[in-house]
Amino acid sequence: METPSRLNLAQIRSCLVRTQHQFKHINAELTVKKTPPSDEVIANLLSGYALIDEFIAEGIDLFKYGNSHFFLELNHTVLFEHAPVSATEDASQFEATENYFYQNQTAGIGQLMEWLNIHDHDSVWKQAAGIFTFMLSQPQLFLEGNHRTGSLIMSYVLMKKGHAPFVLSAENARFFFEPAEMTKKRSKNNLVDDWLYLPKQTRKFACLLEKEQDKAFVLEQ
Repeated sequence: METPSRLNLAQIRSCLVRTQHQFKHINAELTVKKTPPSDEVIANLLSGYALIDEFIAEGIDLFKYGNSHFFLELNHTVLFEHAPVSATEDASQFEATENYFYQNQTAGIGQLMEWLNIHDHDSVWKQAAGIFTFMLSQPQLFLEGNHRTGSLIMSYVLMKKGHAPFVLSAENARFFFEPAEMTKKRSKNNLVDDWLYLPKQTRKFACLLEKEQDKAFVLEQ
């Protein structure tokens, strides 16, 4: 049985800051330019990594029936943990996301669980990548923050199996952003996209996840 990974948050922070500083060069290689991650975005992401590390340590199964509120907690963390918003605005944002998350009948949390049941015997790389593809394609799982939340959930899935998390770097940014940009334009409710295009993108993400394994992001057991 695999030993779940624990995170080296200092190394993750160092990688994200280096990525931030090199974003001008990253954008030069992208078809669709991206906004460099701000200090707030990096701080929120680190809080998100700390949260999935906590989930792993406490043996929390994100995909167990009744645990979907942890998805919302993770999404809220990557968007608002260090955001300068009032308590009223914070509560309003959370309520809007919660309503969308549970009321989305065509691509919500229930449909994600169905996808996981169908792909139960896939490799961990395909499962993690498929979750990300599901979250990113239209309609998306959350109102906002699907890239960041999806990256963390991919990392959680990998960590449960003893692997390193996925962390955006200057080296992998193009291979992450380019297919992600195309994926979010596709619909999981469109037959051609669902059966042809999205599985292709899932395979690309799976290869990236397996290739980008960096044990520096994991504490020695």
